[in-house]
Amino acid sequence: MIPIPALVLCAIFLVLCAVHVRWLFGVPSFEGAIPTQDGTPVFHPSRFATLVVAVALLAAAVISIWRGVFPQLAPTWIPRLGVWVFAAVFALRAVGDFRYCGIFKRVRGTKFARNDSLFFSPLCVAISVLAVWLALWY
Repeated sequence: MIPIPALVLCAIFLVLCAVHVRWLFGVPSFEGAIPTQDGTPVFHPSRFATLVVAVALLAAAVISIWRGVFPQLAPTWIPRLGVWVFAAVFALRAVGDFRYCGIFKRVRGTKFARNDSLFFSPLCVAISVLAVWLALWY
């Protein structure tokens, strides 16, 4: 039986990977995915950066399943370390940069800020909690 946190994390990471692949090929998914200041995007992610994020999310999906279903394929510390790494990365993302994103952001009132408060930061917290669960109990 596949552990629930491994299955949920894998599904989340695959969906996020698919969104980034869509962006890589120039298909806009939705407005409000990048922080803005006075209507201007704070940064413009390059195609290469988008590809790196998509590959990292795919790797996180693989590591989640590896940790939960196939830990015997290699020393158990390898997938456990991977799970701890993305638990930390998403916990840091949930906390944010203290300006544009995360729980403690100061810039509010933009479409991104609303999306971040309603979806992005809570999702990062959930990913982090699921990853800790997967790392400790499976």
